[in-house]
Amino acid sequence: MAALTGRMLCHIPPASLQARQARAIGLNTRRQGSWRTQTRWRRPQTLATAAPVSPPTSPFANVEHEAQLFAILKAGTASGKIPQRLVDGIMELYDNYKKAVVGSGKPGATEDFVAKVMATVCERVLMQVQQPFVFQSTHKLILEPYNYYLFGQRYIRGLVDFDKSRLGHAERFATIQEQLDRGENVVLLANHQTEADPAVFALLLETQFPRLATDVIYVAGDRVVTDPVCVPFSMGRNLFCVHSKKHLDDVPELRADKAAMNRRTLKDMQAALNRGGQLLWIAPSGGRDRTISPENGETVPDAFDPAAVELMRALTTRAKPVGHLYPFAMYSYKVMPPPTSIEKTIGEQRVVNHAGVGISVGPELDVDSLLAAVPADDKAARQAALSSAAFDGVTTEYTALWRAVHAAPEDVAPEYTQPWKAEPARSLVDYL
Repeated sequence: MAALTGRMLCHIPPASLQARQARAIGLNTRRQGSWRTQTRWRRPQTLATAAPVSPPTSPFANVEHEAQLFAILKAGTASGKIPQRLVDGIMELYDNYKKAVVGSGKPGATEDFVAKVMATVCERVLMQVQQPFVFQSTHKLILEPYNYYLFGQRYIRGLVDFDKSRLGHAERFATIQEQLDRGENVVLLANHQTEADPAVFALLLETQFPRLATDVIYVAGDRVVTDPVCVPFSMGRNLFCVHSKKHLDDVPELRADKAAMNRRTLKDMQAALNRGGQLLWIAPSGGRDRTISPENGETVPDAFDPAAVELMRALTTRAKPVGHLYPFAMYSYKVMPPPTSIEKTIGEQRVVNHAGVGISVGPELDVDSLLAAVPADDKAARQAALSSAAFDGVTTEYTALWRAVHAAPEDVAPEYTQPWKAEPARSLVDYL
């Protein structure tokens, strides 16, 4: 169970684990000006059990340009209300985001747009510092009193080059929507490239398949729950929260609690699948891709954990409605390249760029045919066969998707489309 996925945006605290995690926020400046958050386990003074209400007098709401934003941050540090190390990290991220967005030259990609977007990030991050939000094993995206879904979409939208981005095999997404409409379940067995993946998924589907964009449930790991930069973005997604095998022992004394909560999440997942009409996204590799391609220096899909793929097969098979498993490829590497190695401490330097992205779904896995030639009593061989087929499907789609994103328009295969171009082009400021 713990191998499901490792680097999405959530954790799952029972009461005892909440008390040790909810206030686990410390800040530290990394070498060369980068920003990290370090985890320290302390009993919380308060726990957030519902969506936090936006501060009615938040000065960030009135920001129109960067001078105003900088003045608010400066005043906050002078008064001691905002830690200087937090401001240092925000400024590093601000400069990086500004360079990427303004440098794109897209309509509305102005310094004022950057200032307004980053003002919302500052506001939400500071709320996390003051009162960390605590996720349950199942989390529904929060749309009010603050719309965290649009918050995440707005931030990543400025980084996506839609002229180069591609949606692969729209006809398969249409089939998936039809299956969901019949009350059947669909599981996307995906590679996981960056923290931007949920927003990339939604941005590329929102025009042609808006319900897939908003209704998908991500199987999410616990790595960034105490990072105040990440939590607001995860609050805008539907999540089944698990603790990844890669990080289960990061804090040894919490291992038993984490394992217990993974079992609770399993029950929630099975109950949801029994209701039917569920779309799940899961990274069976257990985290973000780290394998570097010698051809282009970018990451390629990491191998799947057979136990994670088997778990999805078992859950969908046990559910009352019909279930479907699809290989799913994601390309978002350039938008937000991850660190080259897995880090045990919470937080990391974040580099962002304006670049093309892509998603593509492969043919549905015919589980019965794939396992027909494998002895029924050879559990390991059956798991390996299914996992290998899923992974091969992802790598095949990923390779074709990567080429489509990087090819000249006239060289792109027809199955890789840009449905967002069917609508009138909009300026980034229209999304503020």
